[in-house]
Amino acid sequence: MTTNPKVDWFFNEDTPWQKEYAALRRIILDCGLTEELKWGQPCYTLQGKNVVLIHGFKEYCALLFFKGALLKDDPGILIQQTENVQATRQIRFTDVREIVELDKTLKAYVHQAIEVEKAGLKVPLKKTSDFIVPEEFQKKLDEMATLKAAFDALTPGRQRAYIFYFSQAKQSKTRESRIEKYIPKILAGKGLED
Repeated sequence: MTTNPKVDWFFNEDTPWQKEYAALRRIILDCGLTEELKWGQPCYTLQGKNVVLIHGFKEYCALLFFKGALLKDDPGILIQQTENVQATRQIRFTDVREIVELDKTLKAYVHQAIEVEKAGLKVPLKKTSDFIVPEEFQKKLDEMATLKAAFDALTPGRQRAYIFYFSQAKQSKTRESRIEKYIPKILAGKGLED
Protein backbone atom coordinates (compact mmCIF):
# COMPACT_ATOMS: atom_id res chain seq x y z
CA MET A 1 0.00 0.00 0.00
CA THR A 2 2.09 2.89 -1.33
CA THR A 3 0.61 6.36 -1.43
CA ASN A 4 1.92 8.96 -3.85
CA PRO A 5 2.87 12.27 -2.16
CA LYS A 6 1.85 14.14 -5.34
CA VAL A 7 -1.72 12.95 -4.75
CA ASP A 8 -1.90 13.63 -1.00
CA TRP A 9 -3.28 17.15 -1.49
CA PHE A 10 -6.45 15.68 -3.03
CA PHE A 11 -7.13 13.64 0.10
CA ASN A 12 -6.12 16.46 2.48
CA GLU A 13 -8.34 19.04 0.77
CA ASP A 14 -11.40 20.07 2.76
CA THR A 15 -14.29 18.59 0.76
CA PRO A 16 -17.63 17.01 1.66
CA TRP A 17 -16.21 13.65 0.50
CA GLN A 18 -12.99 13.56 2.51
CA LYS A 19 -13.90 10.43 4.52
CA GLU A 20 -15.24 8.66 1.44
CA TYR A 21 -12.11 9.48 -0.59
CA ALA A 22 -9.87 8.11 2.18
CA ALA A 23 -11.85 4.85 2.36
CA LEU A 24 -11.75 4.42 -1.42
CA ARG A 25 -8.01 5.13 -1.50
CA ARG A 26 -7.33 2.45 1.10
CA ILE A 27 -9.39 -0.13 -0.79
CA ILE A 28 -7.71 0.55 -4.13
CA LEU A 29 -4.19 0.63 -2.73
CA ASP A 30 -4.86 -2.72 -1.00
CA CYS A 31 -5.32 -4.11 -4.53
CA GLY A 32 -1.75 -3.28 -5.55
CA LEU A 33 -2.30 -0.54 -8.12
CA THR A 34 0.01 2.45 -8.62
CA GLU A 35 -1.37 5.79 -7.46
CA GLU A 36 -0.97 8.70 -9.88
CA LEU A 37 -2.53 12.10 -10.45
CA LYS A 38 -4.35 12.51 -13.76
CA TRP A 39 -6.90 15.15 -14.70
CA GLY A 40 -6.53 16.50 -11.16
CA GLN A 41 -7.90 13.23 -9.73
CA PRO A 42 -6.32 10.18 -8.07
CA CYS A 43 -5.91 7.64 -10.85
CA TYR A 44 -4.79 4.06 -10.24
CA THR A 45 -2.79 2.30 -12.90
CA LEU A 46 -1.31 -1.07 -13.78
CA GLN A 47 1.94 -0.81 -15.74
CA GLY A 48 0.97 2.69 -16.88
CA LYS A 49 -2.55 1.71 -17.97
CA ASN A 50 -5.51 3.46 -16.31
CA VAL A 51 -7.69 1.09 -14.30
CA VAL A 52 -9.78 3.13 -11.86
CA LEU A 53 -10.16 6.78 -10.81
CA ILE A 54 -11.64 8.45 -7.73
CA HIS A 55 -13.71 11.55 -8.36
CA GLY A 56 -16.40 13.61 -6.74
CA PHE A 57 -19.44 15.60 -7.71
CA LYS A 58 -21.94 17.71 -5.82
CA GLU A 59 -24.34 14.85 -5.03
CA TYR A 60 -21.91 11.92 -4.85
CA CYS A 61 -18.37 10.66 -5.12
CA ALA A 62 -17.45 7.71 -7.30
CA LEU A 63 -15.04 5.08 -8.48
CA LEU A 64 -14.74 5.26 -12.24
CA PHE A 65 -13.62 2.08 -13.99
CA PHE A 66 -12.04 2.89 -17.35
CA LYS A 67 -13.16 -0.42 -18.89
CA GLY A 68 -16.22 -0.81 -16.70
CA ALA A 69 -18.37 -1.95 -19.62
CA LEU A 70 -16.35 -5.19 -19.60
CA LEU A 71 -16.84 -5.93 -15.90
CA LYS A 72 -19.27 -8.54 -14.63
CA ASP A 73 -21.84 -6.67 -12.54
CA ASP A 74 -24.10 -9.20 -10.82
CA PRO A 75 -25.01 -6.82 -7.96
CA GLY A 76 -25.96 -4.18 -10.56
CA ILE A 77 -23.97 -1.36 -8.96
CA LEU A 78 -22.15 -0.08 -12.05
CA ILE A 79 -23.64 3.05 -13.58
CA GLN A 80 -23.28 4.27 -17.15
CA GLN A 81 -23.09 8.05 -16.67
CA THR A 82 -24.94 8.90 -19.91
CA GLU A 83 -26.13 6.93 -22.91
CA ASN A 84 -23.16 8.22 -24.91
CA VAL A 85 -20.55 6.85 -22.51
CA GLN A 86 -19.23 3.66 -24.07
CA ALA A 87 -16.41 2.25 -21.91
CA THR A 88 -16.39 3.73 -18.41
CA ARG A 89 -18.72 2.87 -15.55
CA GLN A 90 -19.07 4.34 -12.06
CA ILE A 91 -19.93 3.07 -8.63
CA ARG A 92 -21.42 6.01 -6.72
CA PHE A 93 -21.43 6.75 -3.00
CA THR A 94 -23.09 9.32 -0.77
CA ASP A 95 -21.80 8.06 2.58
CA VAL A 96 -18.65 6.39 3.88
CA ARG A 97 -20.77 3.60 5.41
CA GLU A 98 -21.73 2.44 1.91
CA ILE A 99 -18.05 2.08 1.07
CA VAL A 100 -17.25 0.21 4.29
CA GLU A 101 -20.18 -2.18 3.73
CA LEU A 102 -19.06 -2.84 0.14
CA ASP A 103 -15.35 -3.22 0.97
CA LYS A 104 -15.03 -6.82 -0.31
CA THR A 105 -17.26 -6.18 -3.31
CA LEU A 106 -15.29 -3.09 -4.31
CA LYS A 107 -12.01 -4.99 -4.03
CA ALA A 108 -13.50 -7.72 -6.22
CA TYR A 109 -14.42 -5.11 -8.86
CA VAL A 110 -10.93 -3.59 -8.74
CA HIS A 111 -9.33 -7.05 -9.07
CA GLN A 112 -11.67 -7.83 -11.96
CA ALA A 113 -10.65 -4.53 -13.65
CA ILE A 114 -6.98 -5.47 -13.13
CA GLU A 115 -7.58 -8.83 -14.84
CA VAL A 116 -9.31 -7.10 -17.76
CA GLU A 117 -6.25 -4.86 -18.14
CA LYS A 118 -3.78 -7.74 -17.83
CA ALA A 119 -5.69 -9.63 -20.55
CA GLY A 120 -5.43 -6.59 -22.83
CA LEU A 121 -9.19 -6.51 -23.40
CA LYS A 122 -10.65 -3.54 -25.25
CA VAL A 123 -14.16 -2.13 -25.15
CA PRO A 124 -15.61 -2.31 -28.67
CA LEU A 125 -16.37 1.33 -29.42
CA LYS A 126 -18.92 2.56 -31.90
CA LYS A 127 -17.53 4.22 -34.99
CA THR A 128 -18.41 7.85 -35.56
CA SER A 129 -20.51 6.70 -38.52
CA ASP A 130 -22.70 4.74 -36.07
CA PHE A 131 -23.92 7.98 -34.46
CA ILE A 132 -26.77 10.06 -35.82
CA VAL A 133 -25.55 13.42 -37.11
CA PRO A 134 -28.12 16.14 -36.33
CA GLU A 135 -29.84 17.22 -39.53
CA GLU A 136 -28.79 20.86 -39.01
CA PHE A 137 -25.14 19.83 -38.93
CA GLN A 138 -25.53 17.42 -41.86
CA LYS A 139 -27.05 20.27 -43.89
CA LYS A 140 -23.98 22.45 -43.17
CA LEU A 141 -21.64 19.59 -44.09
CA ASP A 142 -23.51 19.14 -47.38
CA GLU A 143 -23.43 22.89 -48.13
CA MET A 144 -19.78 23.52 -47.22
CA ALA A 145 -17.24 21.14 -48.76
CA THR A 146 -14.45 22.75 -46.71
CA LEU A 147 -16.35 22.10 -43.48
CA LYS A 148 -16.96 18.47 -44.46
CA ALA A 149 -13.28 17.97 -45.31
CA ALA A 150 -12.19 19.61 -42.03
CA PHE A 151 -14.67 17.53 -40.00
CA ASP A 152 -13.59 14.31 -41.74
CA ALA A 153 -9.96 15.14 -40.91
CA LEU A 154 -10.70 15.36 -37.16
CA THR A 155 -9.96 12.38 -34.92
CA PRO A 156 -12.96 10.12 -34.29
CA GLY A 157 -13.11 11.29 -30.68
CA ARG A 158 -13.30 14.94 -31.71
CA GLN A 159 -15.97 14.13 -34.28
CA ARG A 160 -18.06 12.32 -31.66
CA ALA A 161 -17.66 15.19 -29.19
CA TYR A 162 -19.10 17.65 -31.74
CA ILE A 163 -21.94 15.28 -32.71
CA PHE A 164 -22.85 14.72 -29.03
CA TYR A 165 -22.69 18.42 -28.22
CA PHE A 166 -24.80 19.46 -31.19
CA SER A 167 -27.30 16.63 -30.58
CA GLN A 168 -27.85 17.49 -26.92
CA ALA A 169 -29.72 20.68 -27.77
CA LYS A 170 -33.46 20.04 -27.78
CA GLN A 171 -34.42 22.85 -30.14
CA SER A 172 -33.31 23.16 -33.75
CA LYS A 173 -32.52 26.85 -33.23
CA THR A 174 -30.10 25.98 -30.41
CA ARG A 175 -28.45 23.25 -32.51
CA GLU A 176 -28.00 25.74 -35.37
CA SER A 177 -26.49 28.30 -32.99
CA ARG A 178 -24.02 25.79 -31.58
CA ILE A 179 -23.02 24.65 -35.05
CA GLU A 180 -22.40 28.22 -36.25
CA LYS A 181 -20.33 28.96 -33.15
CA TYR A 182 -18.05 25.95 -33.67
CA ILE A 183 -17.59 26.02 -37.45
CA PRO A 184 -14.39 28.12 -37.10
CA LYS A 185 -12.91 25.58 -34.64
CA ILE A 186 -13.74 22.68 -36.92
CA LEU A 187 -12.20 24.50 -39.88
CA ALA A 188 -9.08 25.09 -37.76
CA GLY A 189 -8.84 21.36 -37.05
CA LYS A 190 -9.59 21.78 -33.36
CA GLY A 191 -11.76 19.77 -31.03
CA LEU A 192 -14.65 21.04 -28.95
CA GLU A 193 -12.46 21.65 -25.87
CA ASP A 194 -9.25 22.78 -27.67
